[in-house]
Amino acid sequence: MSADGKISTKERKQVKISGKTDFDRMDALRAGSDAIMVGIGTMLADNPSLTVKSNARRLERKQAGLEENPVRIVVDSRARTPVEADIFIKGEGTRIIIVSGSAPAERVEMLREKAIIICAGDNEVDLPAAMEELKDMGISRLMVEGGATLNWGMLSAGLVDEIYTFVGNLIIGGKMSPTLVDGTGFIEKEIIRLKLAGTEIMEEGVLLKWEVLPYN
Repeated sequence: MSADGKISTKERKQVKISGKTDFDRMDALRAGSDAIMVGIGTMLADNPSLTVKSNARRLERKQAGLEENPVRIVVDSRARTPVEADIFIKGEGTRIIIVSGSAPAERVEMLREKAIIICAGDNEVDLPAAMEELKDMGISRLMVEGGATLNWGMLSAGLVDEIYTFVGNLIIGGKMSPTLVDGTGFIEKEIIRLKLAGTEIMEEGVLLKWEVLPYN
């Protein structure tokens, strides 16, 4: 995120905030995870493939008996993920789309040809129920790559253990620009507390590692 806490501009398009060192750190985190998850907003704005970029890390995963990429997951209440999205085209591995009961049946069936479909919740995805299903599938270490709405949903449901934030050397500004966590926000008695578990100067910014303290 930027020094003022923004993860994109008011246009909600991808902005380069960090560089090669941080991208490699992210790639290592991906390679060490059971699954990677994004929200539909990130999918539509950035069209990420969510693949492990390093050939060596993909090989290490295969030598360990794993698919070369972690399971790739999109939280998509209304099944809006494009069938031509890079997540379906690039890289090997399992894909999961998590929808709600409000998703149009024809869209769900189109996506079912490309991915495993999990339905959790009526109008919106029920994240705790979805996480239980993922756990039953053997997914224990889940890396959430945003965006701001999904980050809010996971945090407000008590589903986050650790947060990594790279704070870059730029100011984006704008009340309409997304922050690390958007959503409706907490009232004071609900505020989530963190424990600073590590800091590292990286490139022209700083990497912060936080542990989420027990939820009230």
